[in-house]
Amino acid sequence: MAEERPDEETSEGEIRESSEHAASGAPVAGWAVGDRFSADEVFQRVLASADEEIATGARELFLSGLAAGFAIVITFLGHAAMSAYFPESTPLAALLYPLGFIYIILGRYQLYTENTLPPVGLVMTRLASIPLLLRVWTIVLAGNVLGAALGVLVLANSQVLSPPAMEAGLEFTRTGLETGWWDVFFKALFAGWLVAGVVWLNHASRDTIARFFLVYIVFYTIAAAELYHVVTTAADGLFFLFAAESGPGAFAVFYEFWLPVLLGNTIGGVFLVALVNYGQAERRRFPEVRELSTRKWLFSWYGGRDRVSIDTERVGSKDD
Repeated sequence: MAEERPDEETSEGEIRESSEHAASGAPVAGWAVGDRFSADEVFQRVLASADEEIATGARELFLSGLAAGFAIVITFLGHAAMSAYFPESTPLAALLYPLGFIYIILGRYQLYTENTLPPVGLVMTRLASIPLLLRVWTIVLAGNVLGAALGVLVLANSQVLSPPAMEAGLEFTRTGLETGWWDVFFKALFAGWLVAGVVWLNHASRDTIARFFLVYIVFYTIAAAELYHVVTTAADGLFFLFAAESGPGAFAVFYEFWLPVLLGNTIGGVFLVALVNYGQAERRRFPEVRELSTRKWLFSWYGGRDRVSIDTERVGSKDD
């Protein structure tokens, strides 16, 4: 007769021994196969990551988003330089496009599209409110765009890029403006799905090397397939406004190019990944935390396992 193991799960929903879970309660190893996670275990890890992120202070979120915006300029620089070297080959021009995203994701900076999945999962399980989700999105996106703006402003007014690379950088926006609004939207939709998928797969991975290749392949695919990412599109459009001697103005760049990318990335990340992955995961997550009431879910600033109330600066008092 097999010896009884007291540290194993004894009933549904009960957490096993603490050595098999992180401090947040998320599993550190798969239950059936040690080096693989089930969909439910991956979703628990996503929620644990979002739980930490959604309670972060506004200043920390913004500065991390600002750093991510600066890192996106590396993507713009590499993409423009390679496009100048290989103007007739999109696959070769895309080789350095993933660099900024590698900095961002492995460095744990805040990127808008990376924030479509974890906080949405927390909201869908009613552990965080919708206003809190919108707060995270707004602060991170503002930091991303400002960081990208400062970086491309320097590129547009310096000799960092060669003249052919400058022209290639301008061509990114010209091509986007020549593409139809809905075509840009659907290209961005698929890009949003890919980026949010990176978040899901990153939580299913257990080592940096796997994450590195995952990030590189996915973001290379975005550039090689001529899809659009909202923060790189912001860098493209702002560079065009700063450097182009003539052409469409700020409103045209915003409405005809950047706005459909923003909407496409957001919808792709939320609906094509978060809802699908939420649907296939089991419903027993953080059983010690009750769901928010409908009123608090829609109108409050509560969120996270500790059920904290977020003000405009820092974490406030706990929910009673």
